Amino acid sequence: MSHFLGEFECKLDAKGRMMIPSGLKKQLPEAEREGLVINRGFERHLVIYTRKEWDKIVDDLSKLNQYEKRTREFIRYFTRGATELTLDSANRVNLPKALLEYAGITADVVLSCQFNKIEVWDQNAYDEQMDSAPENFAGLAEEVMGGAGRRDNE
Repeated sequence: MSHFLGEFECKLDAKGRMMIPSGLKKQLPEAEREGLVINRGFERHLVIYTRKEWDKIVDDLSKLNQYEKRTREFIRYFTRGATELTLDSANRVNLPKALLEYAGITADVVLSCQFNKIEVWDQNAYDEQMDSAPENFAGLAEEVMGGAGRRDNE
């Protein structure tokens, strides 16, 4: 599995189209053929997946017990607004208006690569998120990554 790398600043045009930066496009060789899927993120941002990655997520969701109310609610909310994106001849994608409104995205956008997905943030919201990073990042790293007996770094 390949992981995306980088952080890219973009602008939306008046029609809600965003050009995929060339550095990111190189990491998406199958995007033109297979397409991309955009969806709501857990915070007020959007997430872009390759079609292949989205299919894995949907497969995982389909294995959950849909007789449980909380499961149905999660699936319903998680998939709400999921939309297939297609690259046009100018390497642009048209972002759905409802999703842009959900994320508060107007013009300036940050694409933040996170392993198998690309987070899409309003520039101001992203800056706020990063400015509120924990004061003691080393402590957070120890808490999250330093589990007892973990020896991956030796």
